Amino acid sequence: MIDPDRILRTFTELAGIDSPSGHEEAIAAELRSRFSELGFSVQRDSYGNVIASEDGDDPLLLSAHMDTVEPGRGIVPIRNGDRLETDGSTIVGGDCKAGITTILEALQSIKDGATARSPVQVVISREEELGLRGAKNLDFSMVRAREAVVFDGEGPVYHIASGSPTYLRYDVEVTGRAAHAGVEPEKGISAIRIAAEIIAELPNGRLDAETTFNVGMVSGGSVRNAVPEHATFSGESRSHNQATLEGQRIVIENTLTAARQRHPEAMVVVEFHIEFEAYKLDPESGIVRSVTKSLGSMGLEPEFAMSGGGTDGNVFRSHGVQSVVLGVAAHNAHTVREYVDLNELEQAARFCEQLLLHRTD
Repeated sequence: MIDPDRILRTFTELAGIDSPSGHEEAIAAELRSRFSELGFSVQRDSYGNVIASEDGDDPLLLSAHMDTVEPGRGIVPIRNGDRLETDGSTIVGGDCKAGITTILEALQSIKDGATARSPVQVVISREEELGLRGAKNLDFSMVRAREAVVFDGEGPVYHIASGSPTYLRYDVEVTGRAAHAGVEPEKGISAIRIAAEIIAELPNGRLDAETTFNVGMVSGGSVRNAVPEHATFSGESRSHNQATLEGQRIVIENTLTAARQRHPEAMVVVEFHIEFEAYKLDPESGIVRSVTKSLGSMGLEPEFAMSGGGTDGNVFRSHGVQSVVLGVAAHNAHTVREYVDLNELEQAARFCEQLLLHRTD
């Protein structure tokens, strides 16, 4: 039986283990212990992802990630009615400790009831918040599942990501010429000024219903009294439309070309990289039908919406694992205003239990 008190205890204990991206050893050890107690054979691949497996044909992959964003050290969840919050100095860690809690509670509940269920594999990745690095480096030779449910979305469990965009990352480096800012500034070429001109000409924000554009990081200069020789900026564009995204790449290249023509003595270099590829759910696929059937058995109506973000599900799909990303009770993720809705977290655990009990019906 799903136990709300145990859910609260599990989440609080997991949230209290510091696990910012790149520092996941303590939480990985805790998860290895917990899944071993549930009867799983637990391994870590060469990248440090936790993979829990058991015998059985056609297992269902349950997935979340173990890392959190900053400020994520010294988290102390505070109960405020049906919400778990913090004092505002840290996140609460719902992204994605709520997902891990959901999986653990469903498996524990079924074990306590000694009820037959679908075979399961569990993958808890590391460094998801750094660009899905754990999933990208996952040893897929250890993964037997061909279908997955990823507990890593915002909101209640019936919020289903019907698709995800392609993510284009760009990194621009500008090299000018240094000079003393007070003695001979006319001999310098300001890399920061050139970078600022370029940024001002680039698009920004939501460009259309399918496309966004952002400059997220800017850096440059070394001291206050020197014309800055180096500057860099990095950003992204995301779109559900591949042609539109390619158009944004061209916009960037044309803007940089114009800057080079205005400043022929400077050097402007750009690198592009696709972080993850777009997908759209097939409503007739087996895993989507299983998810919607389990939601329906609980009286919940699925709410499909295109997502602007990426999850490990993007990577799983690129390796032939059909994946569905569900909400897991977290709200205002990546901010100190984040909270976890305890009623929704219990609902997510009940859904996971129903899915495992009736997937093969």
